[in-house]
Amino acid sequence: MQDGQERVDGGVPGEQPPTGGVPAQGRSGEPVGDVYDWFRRGAKLLAQGHPAAAEQLLARAAEAEPHSRSIREALARAQFDAGSYAAALENFRAVALADPSDDYAQFGWGVAAARLGDFETSAEHLALAVAMRPETDHYRSALRQTRATLAARAGAFGPLLPGAPGYREPSLPGEAGGEPEGIDDDA
Repeated sequence: MQDGQERVDGGVPGEQPPTGGVPAQGRSGEPVGDVYDWFRRGAKLLAQGHPAAAEQLLARAAEAEPHSRSIREALARAQFDAGSYAAALENFRAVALADPSDDYAQFGWGVAAARLGDFETSAEHLALAVAMRPETDHYRSALRQTRATLAARAGAFGPLLPGAPGYREPSLPGEAGGEPEGIDDDA
């Protein structure tokens, strides 16, 4: 700039602020604006497909307003979309515990638990979401998938067939995986 001044968001006066996945920041590294601005910009970044950038803004907003369910839900969605399933689960859990009738928080808790491999917890919270909103197709679909995983793990569908993922050929005595060498059952 010619006059030596710099805008807080890093742009030039009279120009549009930067767009894309990088939130505007002040000199201290804190996002420009107030908590509501952070929430709105984070939600917009999430909607535009930038979950990691949204997570950064929404985490700041959640630090400033830890009891805001809407901020925590948006943060949990950003974390889930960014692949931070454990963090997403904790935020969906916090929202659901604050308001157990929040079907979306129950759903989020359930799908995050499934991504972490905890299908028992997943089934519990997805069933709650479906009970609250039985007409919601993606709730029902997620619950069916979780229950199918639990049933498969319990052997409800019978043994794996040859060629199926995870199938192992049974081993014969004397082969690797069979009876230990040197044991003679005929003696």
